[in-house]
Amino acid sequence: MKKASVLISTVLLSASLVGCGSAANNSSNSGSSSGAGNSAAGSDTIHVAADTTFPPFETEKNGQVTGFDIDMINAIAKQEHLKVDLKTMDFKGLIPALQADQIDVAVAGITIKSSREKVVNFSNAYYKSGLSILVKSNSTVKSLDDLKGKIVATKKGTSSVDILNKHGGITVKQFDNIDDAYNELENGGAQAVVFDNPVNLNFMSSHKDVKTVGGLLTGEYYGIAVRKDNADLLKKINDGLKKIQADGEYAQLFKKYFGDDKNGQVSKVVSPDSVAIHD
Repeated sequence: MKKASVLISTVLLSASLVGCGSAANNSSNSGSSSGAGNSAAGSDTIHVAADTTFPPFETEKNGQVTGFDIDMINAIAKQEHLKVDLKTMDFKGLIPALQADQIDVAVAGITIKSSREKVVNFSNAYYKSGLSILVKSNSTVKSLDDLKGKIVATKKGTSSVDILNKHGGITVKQFDNIDDAYNELENGGAQAVVFDNPVNLNFMSSHKDVKTVGGLLTGEYYGIAVRKDNADLLKKINDGLKKIQADGEYAQLFKKYFGDDKNGQVSKVVSPDSVAIHD
């Protein structure tokens, strides 16, 4: 009995340690619960996290994670002879997970911001974006100023929250999932959604009762976030990105998800320091 008790205690202790190590992850497509330390030690596997509520960059269909960012990071990894262990989590948990060494890389249309650069590294910019205002087709809203006194829905932890709060006079409803923000607009609980323009346009493509107004509110760039202590991995990510831009694979992915590149998105490498939003 004494031996059995010791064995049971050991099993329970092991299980609790595994649970603590994986608490930040909502799900994993690989089934792996290993931490991110292996890549820092030279393993061929990088632990990547994505938020799947950001179409067409990331989304989940029939249990499979797909999207522009997913195809891009896989293409970069292939160029650099790396394997991707992909996990999913809420957007607001990505930067903390990198800081805690639970993951190596995060892709989720993450805007390069000076505050984020203090705690994580960013790859060279790979997509130029901006925020836009989405309203119902019959709305009289034409600009950001017209949102004063109104309820605006958006996603927690994003740059849209910053600009709305700075503008003032706007009631901001924040949701974990951008789909919930869109539902709030559709159901009349908000008069607008302010969010990343490509995602707003993606929503418009399947909802004919909405429109964007006022042009882009910001000009911002997305980067791949990498652990601060892994300069070697950052170099590989940048090298791989440069390779897929040079050989045309990036352009093919861009066309697949966004159509023709009308704004020269793939024509040059843009360093993160030159495009960081100061906040």
